[in-house]
Amino acid sequence: MRLASLALPGILFALASCGSPEPEPAPSPTPTVAAPRTLVGADLDLSTLGARIAGPQGSEVETVLSARNRQVGTLVSYVACPAGVEECRPGEMSEGTVYTYVHAVTLAEESESEDPAEGPEVVEAPPTLFRTIRKAAGFNQSIGYSTAEAEAVLGDPDAISISNDNGSLIWRVVRGTGWKPGGTVTFWWQSTLPPRGPAEAYLFEVDGNQVAATGPFPPEDKPVEGAAGS
Repeated sequence: MRLASLALPGILFALASCGSPEPEPAPSPTPTVAAPRTLVGADLDLSTLGARIAGPQGSEVETVLSARNRQVGTLVSYVACPAGVEECRPGEMSEGTVYTYVHAVTLAEESESEDPAEGPEVVEAPPTLFRTIRKAAGFNQSIGYSTAEAEAVLGDPDAISISNDNGSLIWRVVRGTGWKPGGTVTFWWQSTLPPRGPAEAYLFEVDGNQVAATGPFPPEDKPVEGAAGS
């Protein structure tokens, strides 16, 4: 009896060990994809702007927007120092100076040679938007467009929504009667970094055409992934 009682604890330990479940492996972390953030846009106030930066192409950079062997519009861009600055020379400006990037997009006049659309009724029109295709380095969350121009050209001062998609800034036409041919809408945003020089860092999309455009842009590491497919 004594031998049996001594063996019993060892048997119980073995049975308990056999019945213990294996620890479950820790779940692998899943990367979270940041959703685009809606930004509150402000009206363009030219009185807050000072002198413009004069680069190799002068104080403005103009780009012809072309797609399918035809001109769809033009982009005129410049960068300005704050009001009161008479000469905007980034190398002489104090650290933290805010630079305003301004982009005026003019849609081309309607072409009489274009064929009228045929086929079934289109349920959803292609998007009309202007955006950066690179991360806007130094962006200080100040952004907007000319509401007066939006009302004149798009038929609604609140026709444009603005979002930040992984660092890329997007102005999208979401209301109104459509962009009138020949009409100009001016977009703006601010950065604490001056431009390095003209770069192919912008994109204009209208009527299903995506057109890369060149304009002043701050230094940036790499293009935003998937920018051309918005």
